[in-house]
Amino acid sequence: MTVTLEPVRSRSFAFILGSPRGGGNTETLARYAAEGLPPDATGSWLSLSELALPASPAGPLPDGAEKVLLDATLDSTDIVVASPLHWYSVSAATKLYLDYWARWSGLPDLGFRERMRGKNLWAVTAYARGDDTDTEPLTGMLRRTAGYLGMEWRGALLARAHREGDLEADPAALARAAAFFDVTR
Repeated sequence: MTVTLEPVRSRSFAFILGSPRGGGNTETLARYAAEGLPPDATGSWLSLSELALPASPAGPLPDGAEKVLLDATLDSTDIVVASPLHWYSVSAATKLYLDYWARWSGLPDLGFRERMRGKNLWAVTAYARGDDTDTEPLTGMLRRTAGYLGMEWRGALLARAHREGDLEADPAALARAAAFFDVTR
């Protein structure tokens, strides 16, 4: 009997940055976490503020920023939604990106839902006030999205950080970030 083994694919992470400004606490937290990726993993960083999606798609087929985000989403093994907590949920730009997932699911011949099955979905968020329980609507929405699409929900990296430098002053948050992408867990 001959057994054919599938080649082991290295991990490919798409970091979807949902903050309206670059270099904020959520992005900083995600970058600290990315330092702990396996050596053979690749990563792409896509800022939704730089790749502005129109509120309504311009045509029947994805192009421009939409195509860039679609390709990154489908080509990755792991999607990291890095959104600051805005009114107990993801940022408006992140919500719009996730709304596009519904559009992509309806495009003939794309096979979006099938291609998302088995991917990993992660969340990274910094919040200014309250505690981790205030992030439950954000993490709940993403966890349910993963379940709906047959993805693996890998959890959320959370940190309280209001001002620049707050993360660096929180060694526990940095330790959680360093271990967050432990793909053996």
